[in-house]
Order: sequence, then C-alpha cells, then structure tokens
Amino acid sequence: MITERTGLPLSVGISGANLHDSQALIPLVKGIPPIRSRRGRRRRKPAKLHADKGYDYAHLRRWLRERGITHRIARKGIETSQRLGRHRWTIERTMAWLAGYRRLHRRYERKAEHFLAFTSIACTLICYRRLAN
Repeated sequence: MITERTGLPLSVGISGANLHDSQALIPLVKGIPPIRSRRGRRRRKPAKLHADKGYDYAHLRRWLRERGITHRIARKGIETSQRLGRHRWTIERTMAWLAGYRRLHRRYERKAEHFLAFTSIACTLICYRRLAN
C-alpha cells in the first residue's frame, strides 16, 4: 500500500504470503492514479517516497531515480530505521484503519479478486470518512 502524507491510501495491492515487499514496489508506484492539483497539470508521480530497509536495493533506487522520484530509503547496515519513524507512522495508522474492517482482519475470501475488492472498498470508506470531516 502506498499512502499520501496524511495517510490516505493512493495505491493498494495484494500478493502471496511468500512474496518479498520489494517486489511489489514498482507495480504499486505505477498504480498511483494522476493526482489533481489546483494549479497546473495533474501530477503523475509522487515527489518523494519514504521506505524502510526492506526496499534497499540498487535496482529500486535506480528505477525511482529514472522516474524523477526522490527516494528516502534506509540503507542496510548503515542507517537506523528510527529516522523514518516520523514518516512511517502514517502507513502504520492506515494499516490499523484497515484492520478495523472485520472482513479484512481475517481473510475470509478464497479468491484474491474478492479480497482486493473488499480492500478497495475499505480504502474508499477510509478516504470518504477522512475527507468528510
């Protein structure tokens, strides 16, 4: 899941239990819809991406750099993940919001398409409730 700065989900995907998180980064970034802004053209990509050490791979850094996305990925063995804590809590909060939906807390659905549909509905409800306030 990719969220914006306030925690609203921008892109959601599901994968198998044995798939590493780094393999899902490129499809999730590609899945971000164009963002409407009040001034100028629609933004087609995020300006910055914060990630933890699980995404510390040279090919991911190169891919983000080629697309003009500034990345802030903690390096393995060099940096601590604590510096990312001020940005990471938003995704953790969003995951907690998703866990509040009973159908998503445990995976009741057998088909991945159905689970993705319920996840998308939950994300839509999160966005609606957040923007309605």
